[in-house]
Amino acid sequence: MEKILIVTNSYKDKDLAVTKEIMGYIEEAGKRTGYILTDLGDEIVIPEEHKDCEAILVLGGDGTFIHATKKAAEMGIPVVGVNLGSLGYLCELEADHLKEDIASILDDNYIMEERMMLTGLIRRDGLPFINDVAINDVVIHRGGDLRVLNFIIYINGQHLYTYTADGVIVATPTGSTGYSMSAGGPIVEPQAKLTVITPINPHILNGKSIILSSKDEIVIEIGDGRRTQREEALVTFDGGESIKVYSGDRIEIKRTDKGAKIIRLNNKSFLKTLSKKMQEYR
Repeated sequence: MEKILIVTNSYKDKDLAVTKEIMGYIEEAGKRTGYILTDLGDEIVIPEEHKDCEAILVLGGDGTFIHATKKAAEMGIPVVGVNLGSLGYLCELEADHLKEDIASILDDNYIMEERMMLTGLIRRDGLPFINDVAINDVVIHRGGDLRVLNFIIYINGQHLYTYTADGVIVATPTGSTGYSMSAGGPIVEPQAKLTVITPINPHILNGKSIILSSKDEIVIEIGDGRRTQREEALVTFDGGESIKVYSGDRIEIKRTDKGAKIIRLNNKSFLKTLSKKMQEYR
C-alpha cells in the first residue's frame, strides 16, 4: 500500500498528536499520507489530491468510524479505525500498538472484510420522501410524548407483526453491538449476512428480536394512535439527524448493493475483541 489518508476526529485528537505520530510512521516507510479533520456533524469531503488513496485510517471512536466508513463506501475505499474512544467495537487498532499495526497495513499484511449496509427509503403518501444508508442501524422511535407507538412490520410485502413499543431498531451484523445490543438484541458476527429487528421497550412479554435473511425487504409503517390519532415518530440512520415521520408513513429498508470494505489485521478477531470488551465493561 502506497498512500493512506487519515481522517481525524478533531475533538478526540485535539492537538493532532496521534495524527502526526501515524503520519511519521507512514512517511518513514517511504509512503504517502495526509489528513483531514472532521466531527460527527460535518460532511466528510475528500480533497482531490487525496482521492487516489488506497485506504482511509480513521482516528476517533465508533461514531467517527461509522461516519467516515459511509463516505469511503461511496468511493470503494477500504477503512481501518484507531480507537480513541471508550468501547471501540468497530475500531481495529489501539493506540499502544500503532507502529507495528501500521507497518502490517503498509506491507499488505491484512484481511479485507466486506460488511453489509442498509438503505432506507421513507415514503409519504406513497411518494419517496428521504433516502439514506446505514452501516450500523436504522432506528424508528417515539418523539417527546411519553406514549408508545404502533409499528406495523411487513416482510417482503407480507404483514409480520405489529409492535407496540417505544421504537424499533433494524440493525446490520456490524450494528448488532450498538443500540440493538443495548435494547436486548443478539450480538452477531460482523461478516454474517442477515438483518436484526429489535423492539425498544415493547409492551408485550415476548418482545424478542427477529433475525431475517439479508435478502428480505423490510417495511415499517407508523400506525395510528388511540382513536385514530395521528402519531409522530423520529427516524435516524446511524444516529444521525432525526427525521420526523407520521402515521401512514413507511420506511422501506433493504440491503445495499455494495457493502463497506473494512481492513482487519491477521492477528486479531471479532471474538477476541468481543471477549476483551465484555470483560472490561461487565
